[in-house]
Amino acid sequence: MTRIRRTLVLAAALAAVSSAAWAGPVSLKSNPVDDDGRVTLGDIFDGAGAAAEVVVAQRVGPSVVIEAGQLQAQARQAGLDWTNPNGLRRVAVRRSTGPVSAAAAQTDLQASAPQNRPVYRPAGGGQQVIARNDMVRVTYQVGGVNLSIMGKAMRNAALGEPVAVLNTASNRVIDAVASGPGQAVAGPAADRVRANPQQFAAR
Repeated sequence: MTRIRRTLVLAAALAAVSSAAWAGPVSLKSNPVDDDGRVTLGDIFDGAGAAAEVVVAQRVGPSVVIEAGQLQAQARQAGLDWTNPNGLRRVAVRRSTGPVSAAAAQTDLQASAPQNRPVYRPAGGGQQVIARNDMVRVTYQVGGVNLSIMGKAMRNAALGEPVAVLNTASNRVIDAVASGPGQAVAGPAADRVRANPQQFAAR
């Protein structure tokens, strides 16, 4: 009986090692979507293969956000290897049917922000336009959706300087760039403000 037990334990250990050794590399899809509320590894990754039908989350609204570390662990358990090369904190999966909603666009933007961000210095001559706890209007464009929300500045910011803005409705922090008094932008427009803040100051 003891010999049989040892054999079973050894077989299980070998199977675990074999599974880890043969973990297949996968890449995150550029726009993960699902169509039935059951979010699977195949909805999120290219090259999921036999693990494509493994369910990792349930979506009850227009989108669901999954912690990147949790997703990485679930993928590994299913025999997939996702290295998270962009250092994502969260991954958002949207409903595949119908137009992209403003709420989904906002969630996607916040979820895909990398954990380690470069530090930018203001090029606007140190002209402070936002003070900590100011109410700030953040505007950005994602997937053809123009979105504008009000939030509370988490720090002082000069023109062209990054500023974290707390969306008081969702309690999420948005990374933006100060573009004027009480104004900030996120997305592609943020790069333009950083590159030429004086252009926005003249408005």
